[in-house]
Amino acid sequence: MTETSPTRPIAALALILIHLVISIVHGTAHQGAGVALTTFGNIYVLVIITLAPLVAAALLFTRMQKTGALLLALSMFGSLIFGFWYHFLSHTNDNVAQVNGPWHSTFLWTAVALAAIELAAAFLGMRMYRLRPSLSSQENQVHRNP
Repeated sequence: MTETSPTRPIAALALILIHLVISIVHGTAHQGAGVALTTFGNIYVLVIITLAPLVAAALLFTRMQKTGALLLALSMFGSLIFGFWYHFLSHTNDNVAQVNGPWHSTFLWTAVALAAIELAAAFLGMRMYRLRPSLSSQENQVHRNP
């Protein structure tokens, strides 16, 4: 297997930070439009959509890069599924078609932007995970090639 390119963690960090900024704007649109989340929704947003990508970002710059890449892929995929369901498929007040008034455009475009960023970050995280050798295989290489 090939080693992960040193630019991939930087690209992942950029996607994570862009995702965070768009998430904050989207959360503001939620508040402005009066779209409240359930308790489950609030916890999911806090843990999976907000905290997990930040933890993944930190891990991407350590010896635990493979774990960080997997966490990035899983958290962004989970974010994508959650957002796609609630923003585009469900018949709730969180659906973009149900949000009216001055916050409609912000709500809609941040939901679309989040989906695009989450898809890109999930693919990048999975690619980094697949290309990065595990620590045990790296240690085996060191012992075989003194």
